Amino acid sequence: MIKALRPLLRRSTYTGALFAYAAALASLPLLSFALLPALAWRSAPEGVLFGVVLVVWAALIALGGLARTTRRVLILAARRLLHVVLPAPSAARPPGTSPGAGQRWRTPLWLLLHVTVGWTGALASGLLLFLAVALPGGWLRAELALSLFGRSARVTGGWQSWAAALGCLLLAAVVCVLVTRALRWSAPRLLGPSTAERLALAAERERRLAERNRLAHELHDSIGHTLTTTTIQAAVAGELMSTDPVAARAALRSIEESARAALEDLDYVLGVLREREAEKAGAGTAAAAAAAPIRTLADLPELLERVRHTGAVVEWERSGDPARVRGTLSRAAYRIVQEGLTNAVRHGSGGPITVRVAAGPDALELAVVNETGAAPRAGRPRAFPTSGHGLPGLAERVRLLHGEIDAGPDGPRHWRLAVRLPVRLSA
Repeated sequence: MIKALRPLLRRSTYTGALFAYAAALASLPLLSFALLPALAWRSAPEGVLFGVVLVVWAALIALGGLARTTRRVLILAARRLLHVVLPAPSAARPPGTSPGAGQRWRTPLWLLLHVTVGWTGALASGLLLFLAVALPGGWLRAELALSLFGRSARVTGGWQSWAAALGCLLLAAVVCVLVTRALRWSAPRLLGPSTAERLALAAERERRLAERNRLAHELHDSIGHTLTTTTIQAAVAGELMSTDPVAARAALRSIEESARAALEDLDYVLGVLREREAEKAGAGTAAAAAAAPIRTLADLPELLERVRHTGAVVEWERSGDPARVRGTLSRAAYRIVQEGLTNAVRHGSGGPITVRVAAGPDALELAVVNETGAAPRAGRPRAFPTSGHGLPGLAERVRLLHGEIDAGPDGPRHWRLAVRLPVRLSA
């Protein structure tokens, strides 16, 4: 019982009813134009004139719904007064999309429904409120007669008039509830995004998610690798500062080079972030792409040298001609090897790290193998915090390139990361 009375006590019920009644009031100026055909055709029967006025009035109301501004105003009002979940007007239709011919009727239909519900609710609740005020005091000699199944009852005064007034007041509140629920039910269906707009919004959200994932991969692979090697180099420099100043200075120079590489990668990520704003401004993606460091398999020697400056022993085995691998595949292969080296430096025992790159006519094979299980060398941090996103990020990158990945123990004391990327599909 209490649950059934809750809608009668909610403020949103009556703001929604006022929203409906406002539409009925706003349609009155159009009624004066709808009466013009009836005034010009007075000889027609009254029923025909009444039908003509209604048809013309409905047509004028529907024409008002064709304006894009009308839909924006209705969506904002429905969100605020009906408390329904609707996309913002600017987001309801992604850039570059337009409503189909079959979707233009949705706003005019909403307006017609809005006005119809508003007039019906206004007349019903207005009459009930009038009776609720007039019955108790016998104002204007008001009486209420009810007839049902052959039985009739008449309320003329006394406590019966007060009870009938209370019943009329409750019925007026119920009318407000029904009006608000009718508008809330129809608003998402007529003011919400259409099927085509929902698909476009879903595609836009997927594109933004893919962009965020790409940025996360870039930050994890590039900045994470640089911070790992820089941390180890700083620890090595601290250990050798008094015993081997030359080696310590070499480690500091390597830290400087790694920091510069990190700044380049950070500039690239910031450039990608600005890419969307550049597109909106009409500048395209040239400015953002110009700042992107193009790191490919040709840059592997420099990467391996930076890792060697941490004190690690890195062996590079290659077959074929990695320089022939170009484009997206070459850039992705560089990031995969970089992530493999980062994991080897972070979690390896300090033993030799073997990097294998085999460029064949049909596939590019990458492998990073490092020792595990022994204590780390002096001067190296004993543990690095891990985010747990490295291997899942690699797997996602490999999947997008239609490749295969295998990461796990390789014998009792080695860890192996192996990736196979098809050249024809990815180059």
